[in-house]
Amino acid sequence: MSVTHASSSTTGGTTFSPPSGGLRVRLRRLRWSRYGLVAIVAAYLTWSLVPVLTAFLFSFNSGYSRSIWQGFSLRWWTGPASVFTDPTYYDAIRHSFLLAVLAVLITVPLGVSLSIFLSRWRGVTSKPAAFLSTVPLVVPELVLALAMFFLVTRLLHFVPLGTTAQVAGQVTFILPLVIVITRGRLASIPIGFEEAAMDLGASPMHAFRLALIPLLQPAIVASAIVAFAVSIDDFVITQYMSSTAATQSVPMLIYTATRGTATPSLNAMATVMAVTTVVVTGLGYILYRFVARSEQIPTIAREEVPAVPVLGEGAA
Repeated sequence: MSVTHASSSTTGGTTFSPPSGGLRVRLRRLRWSRYGLVAIVAAYLTWSLVPVLTAFLFSFNSGYSRSIWQGFSLRWWTGPASVFTDPTYYDAIRHSFLLAVLAVLITVPLGVSLSIFLSRWRGVTSKPAAFLSTVPLVVPELVLALAMFFLVTRLLHFVPLGTTAQVAGQVTFILPLVIVITRGRLASIPIGFEEAAMDLGASPMHAFRLALIPLLQPAIVASAIVAFAVSIDDFVITQYMSSTAATQSVPMLIYTATRGTATPSLNAMATVMAVTTVVVTGLGYILYRFVARSEQIPTIAREEVPAVPVLGEGAA
């Protein structure tokens, strides 16, 4: 009689057997699935970044062509028709950043306040109000822009077309995004934190400022990043709410220029906006990580405490 022994290795008194055939197949499938996910991510990044890098490259083209490379030059960055010397381009960039800053300063405090009210409000109309606050998310932006245009021109005559109307339209469009982000954070914060602060003697305002706002800081930073990115890239609402050339944003200028004779200066302007947006978003992400990390409670290592004998225990 012959006995077959499975090959095994012993380390420190523990015996490890090689994986069975079924386990090896599962591990091989998991490895190929990981490679497939990496390939999909790489293909997406290539598809999305190559056009941007191409536009960035042609902003240094020496000629007027935006599709044929004619040599390296800085004429669209430092020349008389460059981004920083042409008043049309400079005013468009300045106005885009003005709208983005105003949108962030208005939507973030307003959205956080509405989110707290909708999350803490308990009543018959609380759920309908929460649903209505997210309606602009599902309404097409073109429909919302037309509605805002008729509202401003027919009813709200005290709101002039231009910067004021553009800010109002962008706030209306971005506000639901801030509400969704903040309410998602509020869902993980029990109301007991505020109640505990008030039990310790804090007023409702102090409990809101000292207990709730610090816990909402990651959502506030994320909301500011999203509001800035959406505002600076918005075209439809900004176009309908504009008045004169002084209220022309970068997306509007690019759209208008591409319908005529476009030069690589547009690529340079788009590069300035893209790089600035990436830098601002990156700084916001760093701030978000810092805020999210600072609120984590450090874990305390548990030390083994010797047992204290109970009186009378172990007595002979």
